[in-house]
Amino acid sequence: MSGCEGETAGFDTQLLYFTCSSLSSDDRRLYLISDRDGHPNVYVKDLASGEERRLTDNQNGILKSYVYFDGTPGKGLGKASVCLDSSRDIIYYIQDNEICKVGLDGAIHVLNHVPDGRMTAFTHVSSDGWKLCVPMTDGRILDFNPDTEGYGLDKRPVYNIDGRVQEERLSSYLCVFDTETGNLLYEKPVPLCWITHVQFNPIDSDIIMYNHEWPSFDCGIRRIWLYDHSKDEIRCVRCEGTDTLGNPGGFPRRAADWVCHEMWSDDGGVIVYHGGYADGPAMVGKYELESNRYWEIALPDDFKAYGHFTMDHQQNLCCDGYFKFPEDIKVVRENSTDNGPDPHKKDGEYISRVIPHWEEGRLEWVPLCKHQSDWLGQDAHPHPIYNHGGGEIYFNSRSGKYVKVYATKTKTD
Repeated sequence: MSGCEGETAGFDTQLLYFTCSSLSSDDRRLYLISDRDGHPNVYVKDLASGEERRLTDNQNGILKSYVYFDGTPGKGLGKASVCLDSSRDIIYYIQDNEICKVGLDGAIHVLNHVPDGRMTAFTHVSSDGWKLCVPMTDGRILDFNPDTEGYGLDKRPVYNIDGRVQEERLSSYLCVFDTETGNLLYEKPVPLCWITHVQFNPIDSDIIMYNHEWPSFDCGIRRIWLYDHSKDEIRCVRCEGTDTLGNPGGFPRRAADWVCHEMWSDDGGVIVYHGGYADGPAMVGKYELESNRYWEIALPDDFKAYGHFTMDHQQNLCCDGYFKFPEDIKVVRENSTDNGPDPHKKDGEYISRVIPHWEEGRLEWVPLCKHQSDWLGQDAHPHPIYNHGGGEIYFNSRSGKYVKVYATKTKTD
């Protein structure tokens, strides 16, 4: 495990969220969020020379949004909003409710703004670079008072957020902007929904994958959705059924399952997700759009540590949880992020390369290193990503006081 930040540095540094890359397409530059100057800002690091430059100009702390529940409404950097166009080295982000972009030249451009009364989450830029999707939700979704304010590092609210969405009939909005002019191209309302993750299809930017966050019911089928703007059609991705391939355990897809962290393959033909079967083991799944087929692989019964699965360009996976050796003793810690809808505790310890054999219903696990993160709060989730060349995996870790970024080779020999 090699550090991208000095162990004694007195500040937090993390990758961008895993729904986009944190690396330029040639793997020469690494984009990071760091609070080294007292406020979170986006930095770019030249991996050859080690030179780092600040790209954003935030002096107002953290903007309140999904995951960053204790941020300031309308002020600060939207840490969840930062996404990278890795082919063009352009960062998109929200600053003080202004939707902005900045390139390597450091010139900041304001594209548009977030309307009053809306809460934002993780954004995404299309692979052609022309569209930016900013998910928004009626601001009431995160209205706090002293009786509902959360605790722990993430200040997760104590009330059921999706429950409030259903009871008060709140809506989310897929807001798509032109990345050159900043014009709002369209806004698609999605009633009774809390959208926090959006991802354009890599081949067809008319198709957006989005989620229902922390569903209060039917998580196994409510989590993953597709919106086709060309047809103005919405459809569910994971539906109930028994027609699952590569599934030697014979587990059906049920509404009572838990599903999370969906992502596209490079060709836009496959969606990979993970989760757990109701009253059963953890699993990782694949859905193929053209054939409308599912593959799901149940994990061993003792693989109960929460983790994320992401893909390289060949659809190999990497993971920051689940894997354990038989002799491993689990670390016991209190973590407020354990108190969500997912059934698995945040106590995974390994960064693993995972080779899926979908038709055979098995995963080939190659543990590469211990990430040693305490998982305390969202920023300390390792969220591993492959570099574009596939030879390295980058991840976050806090094993001491501060979150740092590390890299490990994907070869163990």
